[in-house]
Amino acid sequence: MDGIDQITINFDESKLVLLNWCLAFLMFGVALDIQIKDFKKLWTQPKITLIALAAQLILLPILTLILAKIINPGPSLAVGMILLGVCPGGNVSNYMVHLSKANAALSVTLTSITTLLAAIITPLAFAFWTGFLDIPEALRTEIAVDPLKMFKTISLLIILPLSIGLLLQHYFSEVVNKIKKAVGILSLLIFLSFVVFAILGNIGNIKDHLAKVFFIVLIHNALGFLLGYFWAKITGLQEREARTISIETGIQNSGLGLILIFNFFGGIGGMALICAWWGIWHLISGFALAMWWRNRVTSEN
Repeated sequence: MDGIDQITINFDESKLVLLNWCLAFLMFGVALDIQIKDFKKLWTQPKITLIALAAQLILLPILTLILAKIINPGPSLAVGMILLGVCPGGNVSNYMVHLSKANAALSVTLTSITTLLAAIITPLAFAFWTGFLDIPEALRTEIAVDPLKMFKTISLLIILPLSIGLLLQHYFSEVVNKIKKAVGILSLLIFLSFVVFAILGNIGNIKDHLAKVFFIVLIHNALGFLLGYFWAKITGLQEREARTISIETGIQNSGLGLILIFNFFGGIGGMALICAWWGIWHLISGFALAMWWRNRVTSEN
C-alpha cells in the first residue's frame, strides 16, 4: 500500500446535514431568479439536455480515463479520479451557473437528472471504466448508491427550495424583489464559508500532501470545464447553454464520492485525498469562472 493511502481525511458524514441545509438555501436564492417558462424551453428543446448529459455521463469519464493513463498517478489516485468522473453533478453548480448569469433552469434540470440516475449509473460506470486500469483487485470493489437517499437529496436540495422560490415569485413578487438582494448577499457569504471551512478542516493534509494531487485535480477540473464548454459550442448551442454545461461538467459531487470511499473502500487515503481536494478546488475554480463570465455578459443574457 502506498504511503499516501495511510492518510486520514477529516470527514464526518453527520456534518452533511448542516451543509445540505446551506445548499438548500443557495438553491432558494437561485430559484428567485428562475421562471417556470425557462423550464418549458427545455421540454420543447430536449436536444440541449441530451447534449449536456452526453458531456457529463459519457465524455467526462472518457476524458478522465485518458488523463489517468497519461499521468499514471498510482492506483488509488487513478481510481479516485475515475470515481469523481462518474459521480453526478455537484449541487453547488446551480449557484455557480446563477452567478455566471447562464441558464439556471438547465443547470437545475441537469443536476436533478444526474443525481437521480446516480443510483444506477455511478456503480455501473465505475465498474466499467476502472476495468481499463491496471489496479489491485482490492480497488475493484463493487459500490452501490442508495436510490432512496438520492431521492431525499433531490427533494431537500432542489425540489423543496425551488418550489418555495417559484411560488414566492409567482404569488408575492413584490416581497421577492425586496428580499432578492439580501438573499443574494447571504448566499455569497455562505458559499465563501464553504471554501474557508473546507480548507481549515483539512489544513494538515493540505500542508503535507497537497503537492501529490494539486496539479492532477487542477488539470482534471480545468479539462472538465473546457470539455463542457467546447462540446456545447461544437454541437451548436448558444453561449448561455455552453457556460452552463461547462460548469455542470466541471463541478462533480465530491461529497458523494467521499461517502462511497468511506463506505466501500475503508477511506483509503489516495482516493479520499483526491476527492477531498477536488471538493475544495472546484469551489474555488468554479466561483472564479462564474465571476469571470458574470462580468462578460453576452447579448443573450
